Amino acid sequence: MFEFCLPAILGGKCIPSAALFGQLLIGLINGSFYALLSLGLAVIFGMLNIINFAHGAQYMLGAFTAYLLLQLTGLGYWPALVIAPIVVGITGIIVERTMLQWLYKLDHLYGLLLTFGIALILEGVVRNKYGSAGLPYTLPDSLRGGQNLGFMFLPNYRAWVIGASLVVCFGTWFIIERTRLGAYLRAATENPTLVRAFGINVPRMITLTYGFGVALAAFAGVMAAPIYNVSPQMGSELIIVVFAVVVIGGMGSILGAIFTGFGLGVIEGLTKVFFPEASNTVIFVIMAIVLLVRPAGLFGRRA
Repeated sequence: MFEFCLPAILGGKCIPSAALFGQLLIGLINGSFYALLSLGLAVIFGMLNIINFAHGAQYMLGAFTAYLLLQLTGLGYWPALVIAPIVVGITGIIVERTMLQWLYKLDHLYGLLLTFGIALILEGVVRNKYGSAGLPYTLPDSLRGGQNLGFMFLPNYRAWVIGASLVVCFGTWFIIERTRLGAYLRAATENPTLVRAFGINVPRMITLTYGFGVALAAFAGVMAAPIYNVSPQMGSELIIVVFAVVVIGGMGSILGAIFTGFGLGVIEGLTKVFFPEASNTVIFVIMAIVLLVRPAGLFGRRA
């Protein structure tokens, strides 16, 4: 067992390696959820110019959908990982078709207020039905246990969460930035009239984009269910941090959402080791510094 020590000028505090790597793992897990949620926000804002404040509630709905599938139908984790994002994504499509589509030409504030109201309604309905106490969700049997790496013990489920998040995040980036479909999406945000001239149904593309962004939040919610308690507040407790991640990475930037999400998760985890009293504010301090130096965000472009 060895230790990591800070320089004397920073207090000279020494941390056992097991504690350090344990917090690093927690940081990567939190970063996985930050990256997935901020990616969904970035996709929705980048393609629709809507600040989706209901994203945290949709993340919570993903977890609750998985819980209900288990309780009512006996479907476990793996079916829920597919079904819950589809179900919640469909609810997102309904919201976009019935409400959000009327706000695209208005100021961003209208979309933010509408989605904030939707988030309050969803959270209130779930809290009224299931209460505020968290509900347990069991780990899938195939991901129980862990691996002894020598310097730390790595639970299989935590490793799966990190790996799956990386695959989904970079898969989404590849589709948007490197495929013809992604080119159509990006063109539709720049010049929808020209894209319509090529026979592409732009409103349908926008609707499906919003549904996909919501499905990403639900996917993250299902993966979070076995780690955290399934509760109505799980989205509202996370969404403020996720918005900070999006701002730091750059509003609408796909790569910014991914790298900033994982990076800030790690920074937050390491801060809990060396400066625990600053762990709840370090992300917002970083956001303030980034906005002072680069107002468009690390990966953002100036308007």
